Amino acid sequence: MQTTNLIQHHRITHLRLTTLTTTTPHSPRIALTLARNFTMSSHLAKTQEPTITRISNLPTTEAKWVALKKIEFIDQLGKPRTWEVATRKTRSARAGVDAVAMGNILLHPSRPPSTVIVIQYRPPLDAYTVEWPAGLIDEGETPEEAAVREFKEEVGYDCKVVSVSPVVAADPGMSSANMQLVMVEARLEEGDELPEQRLEDGEYIQRVVVPLSEFYERLVEYSKKDRMVVAAKLFHFAAGMQFARTEGYGIYEKVKN
Repeated sequence: MQTTNLIQHHRITHLRLTTLTTTTPHSPRIALTLARNFTMSSHLAKTQEPTITRISNLPTTEAKWVALKKIEFIDQLGKPRTWEVATRKTRSARAGVDAVAMGNILLHPSRPPSTVIVIQYRPPLDAYTVEWPAGLIDEGETPEEAAVREFKEEVGYDCKVVSVSPVVAADPGMSSANMQLVMVEARLEEGDELPEQRLEDGEYIQRVVVPLSEFYERLVEYSKKDRMVVAAKLFHFAAGMQFARTEGYGIYEKVKN
């Protein structure tokens, strides 16, 4: 089933899970299973596929979120050079960081450890991207506070922060944007449904619960679908898990302090 057909088939709001249905990535019923795991925006039903109507040049003075700058520098051999760079206008002065992404683990009494990924339309790609929940850090927030808030808004669960990464570059060849990966944990009870989201106006985010044992394979399946792209940071994490597992490096043995 094509992605667009899959999404169009489920144009209802408040779709909830009474069970977290899973299947192997090679099952012929994967599309149906993924559809059951989709949850649409909590406030508006989608009425059509997003369509780009115009692309035009944007003066930096008119841009609300991003600025384009020219860097002049001297390279390692003493030669003058220039570089074009995009910068965010919203970086938190307190945190010094643009954004957080929430790597997350769902722990359930009778189901295998899982993670929640989100699917949303991204105009720069004119495609749906598969990502971990993420968001900008508000002024005055710490990365931990932003992660808990954004996870509640996009996924619906309360969570506990497990670890926070150092500040890392998001796309260093093109942008000064940076971020931190905040690993969070959500503990569920028997019978818990996937809770409602708290999305802002203009946000249409679908959630999919994926067992960690199927993480890499499911992302590969998504990457083959029409008008769908897996975010690099998410794929790198899953590919690292897969590589460590298949190459037998023993990375899944719990580290003892």
